Amino acid sequence: MNTWRARLLPPALAIAFSVVLCSLVLVVSGANPAQALAEMVLQVGRGSTVADILNTAGAYYLVAIAAAIGFQMNLLNIGIEGQFRLGACAAAIVGGSLSLPSGLHALVVVLTGALVGAAWSGIAALLKVYRGVSEVISTIMLNTLSIGLIAYLVRVFGEFRGNTQGTALIPETGWVPGIPLGGGTVFGLVLLAVAVGVGYAAMMDRTRYGFELRASGLSPTAALAGGVNSRRMVLTAMLLSGAIAGLAGLPEILGRDHTFTINFSSGYGFAGLAIALLGRNHPLGVAFGALLWSFLDKSSLTLDNIGVPKEIVTILQGAIVLSVVIAYELVRRRELAAEQRRVGRALGTAAVPGGAKA
Repeated sequence: MNTWRARLLPPALAIAFSVVLCSLVLVVSGANPAQALAEMVLQVGRGSTVADILNTAGAYYLVAIAAAIGFQMNLLNIGIEGQFRLGACAAAIVGGSLSLPSGLHALVVVLTGALVGAAWSGIAALLKVYRGVSEVISTIMLNTLSIGLIAYLVRVFGEFRGNTQGTALIPETGWVPGIPLGGGTVFGLVLLAVAVGVGYAAMMDRTRYGFELRASGLSPTAALAGGVNSRRMVLTAMLLSGAIAGLAGLPEILGRDHTFTINFSSGYGFAGLAIALLGRNHPLGVAFGALLWSFLDKSSLTLDNIGVPKEIVTILQGAIVLSVVIAYELVRRRELAAEQRRVGRALGTAAVPGGAKA
């Protein structure tokens, strides 16, 4: 019971605090907080909003799981944005240049995205393992490099369609059919995010590798003493993180656009870090965070239509990220104090935090 309280209470407190903060901002700006909140909720039932939320949440979930794998052993993979976009670009190029049977074509595209994402993150992993370069620095630099590389690839392998330059269109044999929902269509590869989540949960809870991953994050020294190869863990964790990040753009490419353009979605990688933090790296918590983040993204559009500044959503998202860190620390200290009191009662002493006796 205490474990679930420790997991659920901090995000709930963070969201509540953020709502209060944004309500104050709305009041100061002359807007009606109740009207804005009602509009955010009501928009879910209109048109294709539900499908749009699920589609965006699927991409958010994949990048957040990629971030969570790194967080499990205290690796900060800032390069998820570059891995996500480069994997999507390479997958679209390969998909547009091949002619394969249905099913196999889409599978090759998916594998290409995963392999390219893994290879790009593998550069940072190798630099960390063999040269001691911080993954934070190397992945930030790789993000910048990916921008130029993507522009080069689109120019060399792409073509102009109207005012937009993009890769060759993927033939229909490489498309993944969607699922009609409400007034929209959910990308078929959103189910890939579900599969990744199930696999991540099984890996962390049911396999030796998951145990070693957690152990390496909690205490690298103890893990090393227990026979865990730290180099192998860093390499495999970064490769796995990059591979999942490389999948995040494929639902959109194979389900709707069938090409990678220079205007392809961006910002998912950095949002994934925040969502993983909000979900505490737990597969269900991350799923909730992805849905919440996607819901807020769509809310910015509807708020703009009723005269409420859409930037209020950005404030809300930023406040959630900042306050969730504080909330987790407050709850952790509260749980620690409660545990010390229970131990004190069991020992017949009035133990208090800090080791003193009353």
